[in-house]
Amino acid sequence: MSVVKKFPEGFLWGGATAANQVEGAYDLDGKGLSTADMVRYIPKAERTKDHALDVTREEIEAILSGKEEGRFPKRDGIDFYHHYKEDIALFAEMGFKVFRLSINWARIFPNGDDAEPNEAGLRFYDDVFDECLKYGIEPLVTLSHYETPLQLTLKYNGWADRRVIGFFMNYAETVFKRYRSKVKYWLTFNEINVITLSPYTGGGVLVESAENKLQLCYQAAHHQLVASSLATKLAHEIIPGSQVGCMLARMATYPATNNPDDILKAQKLNQMNLFFTDVHAKGEYPFFMKRYFEEKDIHIQKEVGDDEILKAHTVDFISFSYYMSLSTSSSPEAQTSSGNLMGGVKNPYLETSDWGWQIDPKGLRYTLNDFYTRYELPLFIVENGLGAYDEVEADGSIHDEYRIDYLRKHIEQMQEAITDGVELIGYTSWGPIDLVSASTSEMSKRYGFIYVDQDDDGNGTLARSRKDSFFWYKQVIESNGETL
Repeated sequence: MSVVKKFPEGFLWGGATAANQVEGAYDLDGKGLSTADMVRYIPKAERTKDHALDVTREEIEAILSGKEEGRFPKRDGIDFYHHYKEDIALFAEMGFKVFRLSINWARIFPNGDDAEPNEAGLRFYDDVFDECLKYGIEPLVTLSHYETPLQLTLKYNGWADRRVIGFFMNYAETVFKRYRSKVKYWLTFNEINVITLSPYTGGGVLVESAENKLQLCYQAAHHQLVASSLATKLAHEIIPGSQVGCMLARMATYPATNNPDDILKAQKLNQMNLFFTDVHAKGEYPFFMKRYFEEKDIHIQKEVGDDEILKAHTVDFISFSYYMSLSTSSSPEAQTSSGNLMGGVKNPYLETSDWGWQIDPKGLRYTLNDFYTRYELPLFIVENGLGAYDEVEADGSIHDEYRIDYLRKHIEQMQEAITDGVELIGYTSWGPIDLVSASTSEMSKRYGFIYVDQDDDGNGTLARSRKDSFFWYKQVIESNGETL
């Protein structure tokens, strides 16, 4: 019987957030509007689908002119902007080795295409990184996490326009130079594949008037892939010893049955998902995209040198989010399930979260092995967690054993994957503190080890308090994964 290996020495335990879900202060200190600031909160009873992310140009113009009102929770977040010292102190109390966060591009370049950066925005992240380093916490920084400056959407249709690559590179160069002594680990685009699922979210792209929406999405994705390679090159030049990774929303898809039609369908869905990491890690478009592009009438416009850029500047590591797996069937009668922008058929072998996401810890081991077999690059799990309803007891305590159970089972499978031979360098749970949900803009969909007193309507004191999972995760980190 094999002995399960321990987590490697220096393993990066921590947590992950995004600026648009925690910072708030959307109009302070020179910050411009981002695409996330236009996403309205829609109560669950009024939503027609699991997520409410896409926004049209007409809606944006109505919001900006004051004709349409509503609540926009990502403008307020949990006011990390004014609470970051308190929050980072709590992360340090848990023993974080790393804190994944994003820079809001519109806080540095309010319109995205400005000639000069906003010094107040640069200073804010200086202060945040200094606070992390004070406690020995490594910042892991995402350059673009669903936070495209709104003016780039209105003026250029976001990443659909090649010119945005240049604006992004100006932004990347600015922050690489500014934080070269403070940030070693960088990610380029959060869940880069989401641009094909929610183009507004992933790339500030409006598709409502497009004749071929997939053409627009994949052209925008090409621009992001080129920008990601150029940013990787730039980081290596400006920050000696820097490590740059890509980031994918990974949900492995299983065939629902042994029917060869189901198996082929699952294989195709996995290929389409892994297309993005194939380009980042192997430096070229994989063979299977040629047929897909032909069948969908997609013609990627490349400039001379694009293929060489992709090939020359591949990533140092692969990072990804993992919350659930999916199953697919060729049968029209199959019962559907949903979650995080992707759907599938119900897997009878798995439990389901409060939001209909199917929980599959062993799927994480499968995913880690699959990635490592395919790329043989270091892996970093930068999002994994359970969105659930939490109940505050009369004495203020929060007994979230369901969250502990979810995380324990996933960490056990991480250890199994390490024993399998996978090189796993870190784990940042999503999100270590309650934050505004990416997909639904709710507060009631809570992930944190730290409770934030704020409800879906924005009411509350914003007071922070420790859940049972806070003390559990502290033990996990102290023991380097031995005490679960």
